[in-house]
Amino acid sequence: MIAKDPYKSYQQNAVLSAAPEELTTMLYQRLVKDLKLARESVEKKDIEAAHRCITHAQDIIAHLLDTLDTSYEVGQNLQLMYDYMNRRLVEANIKKDPEILREIAGYAAELRDTWVQAVKQVKTGVAAGS
Repeated sequence: MIAKDPYKSYQQNAVLSAAPEELTTMLYQRLVKDLKLARESVEKKDIEAAHRCITHAQDIIAHLLDTLDTSYEVGQNLQLMYDYMNRRLVEANIKKDPEILREIAGYAAELRDTWVQAVKQVKTGVAAGS
């Protein structure tokens, strides 16, 4: 019997047992990582790796878009931001432009950091209110 990769098992368990807010954090973290790897790949002229990382980032953005609640203003604003990010990633993939990837990575990191801060505030607010 072939042993399973313990790291992959850990990752799968982490995802399967994560709360929705933790899953969103994981998505943002992976988005930032994909964009960094895409930029590095473009700079190394590894076109295949760059394409793979950019399309994976687009998949993450598509998932974030699909799960938005646009009945709230924040959801509508995020929808506009994700649409913009996706359009720029299409352009970055066609042109293999590291500056566009840097721009979008900055937005992704900002969104991730804001999300993490919001989750902390909700958790501490709930704990304080208990």
